[in-house]
Amino acid sequence: GGGASGSGGARGRHPDHLKGRDIGLWYSRRQGQRSQDSERQQRAVVHMDESREQHITRLLNSVQTRSDFKEPRVTLSADSSMNWRSGASTCPVSREVKPVNKEIKSVFTADLEFLFQTINRDMFLDEELREDLEKKRVNSRYLEMKKFREKLPSYSMRNELVELINENQVVVISGETGCGKTTQVTQFILDDHIERGVGSLCRIACTQPRRISAISIAERVAAERAETCGDGNSSGYQIRLQSRLPRKQGSILYCTTGIILQWLQSDSLLSTVSHLILDEIHERSLHSDVLMTIVKDILPFRPDLKVVLMSATLNAEKFSQYFDRCPIIHIPGFTYPVREYILEDVVELIRYFPKEQVVRKTSSKRRFMQGCPSRPDKEQKEEEYQLQWAKYLRDLQDSYSASTIEVLEMLDEDDKIDLNLIVALIRHIVLQGEDGAILVFLPGWDNISTLHDLLSSQTMFQSDRFVIIPLHSLMPSVNQTEVFKKPPPGVRKIVIATNIAETSITIDDVVHVIDGGKIKETHFDTQNNISTMAAEWVSKANAKQRKGRAGRVQAGHCYHLYNGLRECLLDDYQLPEIMRIPLEELCLQIKILRLGRIASFLEKVMQPPSKEAVELAVNHLKELNALDRN
Repeated sequence: GGGASGSGGARGRHPDHLKGRDIGLWYSRRQGQRSQDSERQQRAVVHMDESREQHITRLLNSVQTRSDFKEPRVTLSADSSMNWRSGASTCPVSREVKPVNKEIKSVFTADLEFLFQTINRDMFLDEELREDLEKKRVNSRYLEMKKFREKLPSYSMRNELVELINENQVVVISGETGCGKTTQVTQFILDDHIERGVGSLCRIACTQPRRISAISIAERVAAERAETCGDGNSSGYQIRLQSRLPRKQGSILYCTTGIILQWLQSDSLLSTVSHLILDEIHERSLHSDVLMTIVKDILPFRPDLKVVLMSATLNAEKFSQYFDRCPIIHIPGFTYPVREYILEDVVELIRYFPKEQVVRKTSSKRRFMQGCPSRPDKEQKEEEYQLQWAKYLRDLQDSYSASTIEVLEMLDEDDKIDLNLIVALIRHIVLQGEDGAILVFLPGWDNISTLHDLLSSQTMFQSDRFVIIPLHSLMPSVNQTEVFKKPPPGVRKIVIATNIAETSITIDDVVHVIDGGKIKETHFDTQNNISTMAAEWVSKANAKQRKGRAGRVQAGHCYHLYNGLRECLLDDYQLPEIMRIPLEELCLQIKILRLGRIASFLEKVMQPPSKEAVELAVNHLKELNALDRN
């Protein structure tokens, strides 16, 4: 019948042309519309930036997707999903988020068989693995790679490392970058099992904080074992949307930390892993801290699980204490001497003077953390810097020229990194320094791309005697691998990178390091509910790691682009990521993994976030109907 449309009559009455049953339907629809309008007006409005909303969208979508797979851990009802989406309608979602469902599904379907492989003794495979290892040990490729392995500090400690791991459930291994711990410890464990005739019981997963390191290390280990990476051999990798998986038993898998968290959604005890190695834990990334907390809870239920924590710095005692004072072993590193320069040394050395003599003054009182929510400790250090600055300049007068001191004052007034100074320094190294690759540390892609353009625009660097490689986590994995290739004789490699090159990867031919002195970090102000990402000063630990990048093949040089006073006031370590970012995404992950009450779980983290940050995140998610009262 008619009456599917039409305006109401006078005073909100039904249209005159409606008859009988259609009149009742019209009033029913109008009442439904009024209810929807009333519900929409009463909704809570939550303001958040597009990036945070995309993260939450991705997690909620992934929860729905996982209902298609075996052993789903958490599901959201259709009503919950619709309520969340309608409640967030004030913020448009980027189209880039839409394909996530298909991407996650492809990862799950491709790798489920590997994930659910149980650890069972296979005596035939044990013998096969033992024979294969014996053949390798007379293989010319294997022997050639072994010569390099034997030079690594970790190789001489093989027996000590294996014995300690076999006798303890948790072990902390510390060692400087380049000592070989990441590539060798996994092989020591696997070969020990194969030699003892139980290779089929060994299934190692080694986490890496970045995609490029998971790929490059897996390929390196495969090469050292005279194999190709993946293809059912002993070493492989898995990162989001990309994998080259090793054999199912007697294997080493390098993967990003997020992959293990993804596994936990289907296997809460990691029952398919015999050895879990958490690498680069000193970076204190969000995923790393969360995984350590989960693993600590798993250990009583998995007495057969071996956990190895690896750190590039010497603050291993903190991790040992967290895991009930587990044993620590240190692998000494070896590097050639590295000469360090600070900003005044660099300016004096190359006689630098800014082209723009009218500098951009940020404010009469610069902030130690420009653009970031203030923290009391940072404010205190900035005040100390201000008080000591004039005296510091006077003390320099006996050692440096008046021009250098003038330039220091100019550079100190501008919080931005002077990329022209870096170009001038690179030119100086090329014209007067030793041969070898140059590694430049900058905080973000904007600085990296600008410096790349500045260098490429100069005639000197347009010749085929230079190869300039930008290195950033946003770059495709294929492009990132170019950084490891040694250039032909007479060609100098210049790598412009973020802190990805501090510890996650090793570029063997670096002789000169230019430390821009800044690192990009996200900081969250709970009082004002503001999240910002800005460049701030590196920590002393960062600076030490950057220095360590030089001097691997010969005596090196490290140029720190901050003055001596700033150097004295640097923090010892970076603040853990979990203490300085919004926590909505983490809270959802905690519920997806069924880790209990959010606040209770986060209290168990090595350095818990503030209660205010946790409460703010939980309240946001409740207002979005992403969480219920439980």
